Amino acid sequence: MPTYRYPYPDPELAEKYPFVELGFASRSDAEMTERAASFYELMETRRSVRMFDDRPVPRHLIETAIRAASTAPSGAHMQPWTFVAVSDHDVKRQIRLAAEEEERINYVDNRMNDDWQEALAPLGTDHHKEFLEIAPWLVVVFERRYGQRPDGSKQTHYYVKESVGIAAGMFITAIHQMGLATLPHTPNPMAFLRRTLSRPRNERPFVIFPVGHPAPGVQVPDLGRKPLDQIAVFLD
Repeated sequence: MPTYRYPYPDPELAEKYPFVELGFASRSDAEMTERAASFYELMETRRSVRMFDDRPVPRHLIETAIRAASTAPSGAHMQPWTFVAVSDHDVKRQIRLAAEEEERINYVDNRMNDDWQEALAPLGTDHHKEFLEIAPWLVVVFERRYGQRPDGSKQTHYYVKESVGIAAGMFITAIHQMGLATLPHTPNPMAFLRRTLSRPRNERPFVIFPVGHPAPGVQVPDLGRKPLDQIAVFLD
């Protein structure tokens, strides 16, 4: 084991704040290789789904996915996120109608520039977002731009977008691992979500996740993913 000149935590820090020993299961190279390959194979099947079945999804599955997402690291451990899970049909319809109006302006009234629309062309997306009403759950993730202390004063949050982005990715992973489908949907702008869901001023919409079972026979674009040599650089 290497010798650290500056061990963590510093003894004075450990006296001032609580620390516990990491519970970590050491595994052999062979076991890690098998687990890594198995996880990659699972995630390689993940696709964004735009047509959902209306079959109910138990609330406890959504709760578990949110708990999994909340294990994400965050700046100064501020956990600057709120997950609002919606199954109420009337509220989902309100979200759909508002999102479709914003997307209509984007697609039909050309708020999106030509390059953007050209990039989206192979996906075949448009301003119709029926999945926002049909999927049994909508999970809207909000970023908490700042917190509030018990005395009402403002508490700064650090690396908010990075933290919430990691949590959102972990939510997608949890949903896929349990056998459900989702889609990160980001109508632009999204301010209507704060009003519709009655969120406080310190929260800003980050992404909508419709969650449910894929519709029978649903199709997805036949897309590939970049090979490793196009996305990674190793300095061995």
